[in-house]
Formats: sequence, structure tokens, C-alpha cells
Amino acid sequence: MTSTETHPTAVAEEKEQTPTSEKDKEMDEKVHAVDLDIDDIEADLDLYVPLKMDGGVMDEHNPLTIRAVVVGIVLGCLVNASNLYLGLKTGFTFPASMFGAIFGYGILKICSKSTLPIIGGSFGPQENSIIQAAATGAGGIAGIFVAGIPAMYQLHAQEGNPRDSFGAILTITLVCSFFGLFFVTPLRKFFIIQVGRELKLLFPTPTAVALTIKSMHGGVAGASEAISKLKALSIAFSAAIIQRVASYYAVGILYDWHIFTWIHIWSGYTSWAMNIESWGWLFEWTPAFIGSGILIGMNSALSLFGGAVLAWAIIGPVLVHYGECIGKQQIEDDPRWADWYSFASFSNLGHETPSPRYWLLWPGVMIMVCTSMAELAVQYKVIGYGGRVVWQKTCANIHSFMTKHGKHSKYFASHAEKEVKAANQMIEDPARPEDQVPMWMWVTGLIATIAVAMVIFAVQWGMNPGLTILACVLGFLFSFLAIQIGAVTDQTPLTAASKASQLVFGAATKNSGYSIKHAQRLNLVAGGLASGGADVAMSLTSDFRTGFLLGTPPIKQWIAQGLGTTVSIFLAPGVFVLFTTAYPCILDMEAKHCPFAVPSVAAWAAVAQAVTDPAVSIPLTSGIFSIVMGVFCVGQVVFRHFYLVGEREKYREYLPNWGAIALSWVIFPATFATASMFGALVAFFWKKHDIKSFDLYGYAIAAGCIAGEGMGGVIGAVLQIAGVSGDVLGTAVGCPAETC
Repeated sequence: MTSTETHPTAVAEEKEQTPTSEKDKEMDEKVHAVDLDIDDIEADLDLYVPLKMDGGVMDEHNPLTIRAVVVGIVLGCLVNASNLYLGLKTGFTFPASMFGAIFGYGILKICSKSTLPIIGGSFGPQENSIIQAAATGAGGIAGIFVAGIPAMYQLHAQEGNPRDSFGAILTITLVCSFFGLFFVTPLRKFFIIQVGRELKLLFPTPTAVALTIKSMHGGVAGASEAISKLKALSIAFSAAIIQRVASYYAVGILYDWHIFTWIHIWSGYTSWAMNIESWGWLFEWTPAFIGSGILIGMNSALSLFGGAVLAWAIIGPVLVHYGECIGKQQIEDDPRWADWYSFASFSNLGHETPSPRYWLLWPGVMIMVCTSMAELAVQYKVIGYGGRVVWQKTCANIHSFMTKHGKHSKYFASHAEKEVKAANQMIEDPARPEDQVPMWMWVTGLIATIAVAMVIFAVQWGMNPGLTILACVLGFLFSFLAIQIGAVTDQTPLTAASKASQLVFGAATKNSGYSIKHAQRLNLVAGGLASGGADVAMSLTSDFRTGFLLGTPPIKQWIAQGLGTTVSIFLAPGVFVLFTTAYPCILDMEAKHCPFAVPSVAAWAAVAQAVTDPAVSIPLTSGIFSIVMGVFCVGQVVFRHFYLVGEREKYREYLPNWGAIALSWVIFPATFATASMFGALVAFFWKKHDIKSFDLYGYAIAAGCIAGEGMGGVIGAVLQIAGVSGDVLGTAVGCPAETC
């Protein structure tokens, strides 16, 4: 999960290779015998050099074709729209790479049979990788629209509505997108070629995408598997859309099962069942998070569900019982529903006893930040080595410049020599010089983007150029670190990047004469730049990794992702306007019964308030608990990284995933956790029964379910605006007080 919260996906698509040699056959048997991960496959394949393609793979002179870019952009747009819906609902967003790779294969397979120019003709793995690059670009930047930007409207730091402010949100999208795209371009060689092997920068998901593309182009057997995957993904995608759209007209029957409300009604309106309902305990037939459960595995799913139980069945009720937190009655004039309360309010902070959700928000955020930063700290060798390489390269450039002008420095010369020695020890870049992204492209783009950012942020957001430069520097630093950690753990710490940026800007704007609303606006814009820049930078680096393994020229990938990113700059704000027009409650912090929980928005808004508004404080007990949990989680990271090694490494899987637990504390209600748990159980028993079937269909079905529900959500927003939605023509039977 990229974007606002990183999705804790267990990568497994790498298992689906088609054997092309005796060694590959042996590896395939091992993979089907045990549920392996990337590290296991690394023992059989060298994943730090380009993959060896099947002998029958065509020679691709120019994989950057019009059809590949168009298909990739269309598929990426589907994921982008889907991510807006899913992100606003739960805080999760999903990458478009695997969806684009599999679906793109199927579409080009059909096109390849045509005799029409441009559309027809055979294709290979490199063109397939161009599809996923364009899809990744078009599917990106949704994260800022499910976090910082709606938080500005909720806090009234930005007045009006997104439709009237479309130009402003469009330009901030442009800055975030192209800033990440341009500044990370020269780092391809560093992350992929120079330090990849030594620092084990494996990039699990991009590597899995490359292996999947390789397998689909692995002769007759690979094509057969690819068609099977495509059929499974298409069926799941279509079924999820139909189920989501139909459920709008009978939400209490086809989507939300309010089991305790049913008991409340059947038992003559007794109070105990409604007390449980008030804490959000229902089951939601959400294809996206059932599919998510299939992907994330039992550890993350158990952590999510266990965290929800801990928060909303133990800690929350205890806080209310002892008066530390309060709930708000939902319906006051109907005695049948007198016991129905909300424990999730963020309204009137600093002026009344907080809700359990606000109290639990701080330990949740603290755990996320501490866990991410601890994971960053234990990779100090990666960071230190990266810093040394960057400094050596800088010294080499300075030495070269001085030599040309007849100057000499012993210090710079010695470091330049070290840089040359390090270069001699690296593997050779398989991309030819003419296939690299020219320096003038990214340098010109980066300078222009920063200049435009300074103007845009000053005119539209009231941020002086100095603060804009600070935001860009923070965006670069956090992106650089996020890529390194994401390459090792497959979990990009965007939460830590955005929250750290908010804290820095809270300190930078303190006592600067800004009004509270102005300071909050600056805080959220700066956090958006750090998070959005890191998200796009990680996406492009991931694409470079996939292309490196498949031999795709970097310049072709860069252009494909750039074209996709250009589309996303207009698409993401447009879809955001669509949703906020259909559901104005997204922008209202005090709204009741909103279909969107906007958990990431609430977290961003709460942090912005805490660092800018003197009237808003963190409850003392919540602060103490947050510190204790932060220290504990840091201790677990250190314990896992330094003690559970070697023979003891096998015990790592039994440690709880505190990032997932913290997410359950931030998101209310717990429906996503129960749905993910259900999906993980389905995957667990499916694997036990038929591992080969699961390897073939499981992840394709999960990807189809995730994208399908998101598209169903987009259709639902259109129906809402058209006045033919479920709340007009449907029924809410089965919901508490017939309100869902």
C-alpha cells in the first residue's frame, strides 16, 4: 500500500514462474511445496542481474508503443479512481503495477491478433513492463486526496469546496507528482545498480511483478497460465463491481451485516446488543478487504483483527467506563435506539471530554511513527553507505570540475579515487548510454518544478519561498529514506514521512505570526508534498527495478510513467471532486452516518491541530500510553532485527505487526479488520487444500476484488449525483434505525 498508509502485502506472485530449465523446474517444485517468499527464490535466482528470458521471447526494438501507453494509462485510471474510493473509506491505497501487468497482458494478447497498424502485432515482456509503468503513473498521487487535502477542508483551513478550488488542488497535485518524478530519476543507478546487492535492496513487489511478466511470456505454458490468471482477475473484477453497485440499494442485506442490530430488534430492543453495535462490530462484505486479506497473510490479518479487538472491545469501553472518554447519542427522540452511541467524534476538540477514537489516535500514530523510524534506524548501514556514496560522487564531480579549470585538491582527489574504485566493483549497467534518461531532462524539470512550486505555494497557499524550499528538502530526504526502507521491507514508511514533516513545520511556523488556520494550511500542504513526493519517487524507482530485471530501457519507462503521471494530475483531483460532490460529509468533521470513515484524514487533521492550536491538547493518559507503546514497539524492532537472526529468524513470523495494530486503533469501525481476517482465513485454508490452485488464481482474484470494489464506488458516486442512488431508491432495512 503505498500512499497514505502502506499496505502490508505479503508478496507471492514471484512463485508463478514458468520453468525454462532443469534449475527452474527444481525451483518451481520447491515453490509449490512450500509457501515461499522472495528471499527463498533468491537462493535459486540471482535477482540483482537482469533475468534470463525464455529463448522464444521476441527481440523488442522499441517497447514504448502507443498501444502499451494507452492501455497502461486506462488501467491506471481505473486503479486511481478505485484508490480514491478505498482511501477515503479506509485509508488504504493499492499499487497499480500487478493489476496493469496482468490485465495489460490480456488486452495486448487480444490486440496482437489484429492486422491494424499500431494496434496489432506481437509483444514481449518489455512492452508488458511499459504497460505497468504507465499504469503505475496514472494510478498514483491519490494518497494526498485521502489525507492532507480533505483535512484542510475539515479544519476550514481551506474554505469553499473542492469544485470551486479545483485549480488550487490541481496545481499542488502537479508539484507533488513532478517533484518526485524528476528528483528521483538520477537515483536509479544508485539504488538499482550501485548498492542493490550489497544492501539487499530487493524491492519485493516490483521484483514479483517482473517475475510474473517473465512467467507470462515463458512459452506455451506461460501463456496458458497468463490466460488463467486473466480470466480469474476479470471475473473477480466484474463480480466486485456488480456486488458493490447492487449493495447500494440494499446495503443492510448485501454489504453491511449489522448482526447485533438484528439481535437488538429480535429481542425486543434490549440494550446489551446495541452497546456492542455502537463499538462498530459488524461484518462488511467488502470485496476489496476480503481480497486484501488474501494478500496480506495471517500475521498481518491477525494483527489487524487483534488490534481492533484490543481497541474497540477492551481499551475503548474501559475509557468510557471510567469517564476518561465519552460517546455521543445517535438518536435522542426514539427510545428504541436510546442505547445507540457514536464513539468516533473528532468535533469540538479541546472543549469537551474526547471520544475514545481521539484518545486512541495518538498511541496509534505514535506506534506508526516509532515503528517506521525504528525500522529506518536499524538500517543505519544502508543509510551510512548511501551517504558515503553520495559524498564520494559529489567529490568526484567537484574534482573533475577543478581539474578542467587547472585546480587541484588532494582531499577531493582522494575521494574521487574511492568513487572510481567503488564503480569498478559494481555490476555493469545493462542499459546503454543512449537508453538512459538524459541529464538535461530531469535537471530542467526539477528546477522548473521547484520554481513553479515556490510561485504556486506563495500565491495559492500563502507559503513563503523559504518554507517551500524547506518542504522540498524534507520531501527529498524522506523520499530518499523511504525508498531505501521500502526496498528492503516492501513497506514504504509514508506515515512517518508525512507526520515528521508536519511536526517540523509545526515548529517552523510557531510564533511566526500566522493565524491558526493559516498555520494548519501550511502544515498540511507541506506534509502533502513530503508524502506525495515520496510516493511518486518510490513508484518510479520500483518501475526502474522491474525494467532492470526485464531489460527495458530506462528512458522508455520514464516516458511511460511520466505520461501516466500527467494524466493522474488531472484525474485524481477530478475524482476527488466527484466524491466530495456526491458525499459532502467527507469534508465535514462533525458529520454523522457518513459512508466514508476517512481515517487518514482524521489523523492528519488531528496532528495539524495539535501542533498549531494551543486549545487542542493530547489527553495526559493518552500521551503517557503513547510514549509507553512507542518505546515498546521500538524495542520489538531492535529485538527482531538484532536478536532474531540466524537460527532464531524463524520466530519472527510470530511477532505481532504493530503497524497493523496501530492502523486498527486509528480506523473506526473495525469492519475492514474483520473482512481482512475473513480473506486471510480463506487464503489459509485454500493453500492447505490446493496450493497450486491458490498460486495460479489467488492473487489475481484478490487484485480483481480490490480494483472492482473501487470502481463500484466510483459508479455509486455518479448514481448519487444523478439522484438515483440507494438512499433514494433503495432500502436500509437491517441497519440501525434504518440508517447505514
